[in-house]
Amino acid sequence: MPLEHIEILSSEEVRRTVNRLASQIVERSGDLSKLVLLGIYTRGVPLANVLADQIDLLENVSVPLGAIDITFYRDDLDTIGVRTPEKTNIPFDLTGKTVVLVDDVIYKGRTIRAALDAVNDYGRPEVIRLAVLVDRGHRELPIHADFIGKQLPTAKEEMIKVYLQATDGRDGVELVKG
Repeated sequence: MPLEHIEILSSEEVRRTVNRLASQIVERSGDLSKLVLLGIYTRGVPLANVLADQIDLLENVSVPLGAIDITFYRDDLDTIGVRTPEKTNIPFDLTGKTVVLVDDVIYKGRTIRAALDAVNDYGRPEVIRLAVLVDRGHRELPIHADFIGKQLPTAKEEMIKVYLQATDGRDGVELVKG
């Protein structure tokens, strides 16, 4: 049986969702000079870039950007398989900062738990928040996102596929049923 792809967010809806997320991040962050965005590989990195661009448009503030690879911080490497790690790039100290972790989809919470462990190797932030484009539910850990683009309850066998212009040549979100 072929996989069924159902559009959840169109390109225009992704744009509006990112704009809303950027506005919410600005509103909750207070002192923007302390704000940094950390994209989680893979699609959290280009999403963080888009959010930073939107914050710059809204507030005329360049938010420092970093990229974090959580591969070796995961507790489920045996089930997902070891992949070639990306390069973590955090060219600033996180101590005293408002860190917003950015990822495309939150599911079980394990990626975010690993990201929290990784962040501790780069300083002690004042606060850590989480921004995601899609929250699909099914948490195994007590982790929630502070900024959610779309809440989308799914069945465990379903998948969410996020497309971003920088990596895929288009923006969109699909539910994949099989």
